[in-house]
Amino acid sequence: MHLAYPAVLSVLLFCTGLYGVLARRNAILVLMSVELMLNAVNLNLVAFDVWLSKAAEETLHSGQALTLFTIAIAAAEIGIGLAIVLAVHRNRGTSDIDKLRDTAEGPDGYGPDGDGPDGKDSDSAGPGTGGAATGPGTEKAEATA
Repeated sequence: MHLAYPAVLSVLLFCTGLYGVLARRNAILVLMSVELMLNAVNLNLVAFDVWLSKAAEETLHSGQALTLFTIAIAAAEIGIGLAIVLAVHRNRGTSDIDKLRDTAEGPDGYGPDGDGPDGKDSDSAGPGTGGAATGPGTEKAEATA
């Protein structure tokens, strides 16, 4: 077997996955593209393992073992990734990456809950006050409560 055939197929798969990561806005399609890139790497590992074992006349199968390990890691990664995407879709109502980025930052660099850029609430009175306003008019409000 020539090494060029699986290597070219691996490059085509990897470039297709890279295009999917860069061009797609749906989080599920981005995860699928990452998996396509990982499968291209796995194909390359197995092809080089077969090619090197024929050249050295030894069968260590280290490329195949590494491929099985990579497949196991990729399965765990896609499971966790899909769980995160599903949770985000339930909370935000979309899995579009651009819309999620816009809702995470807010219009003026503030978070969606009014937090400032430093993570502090913009209308809090300050540290140690518990968010309660202090000043000359607060005694009257406390007396009536």
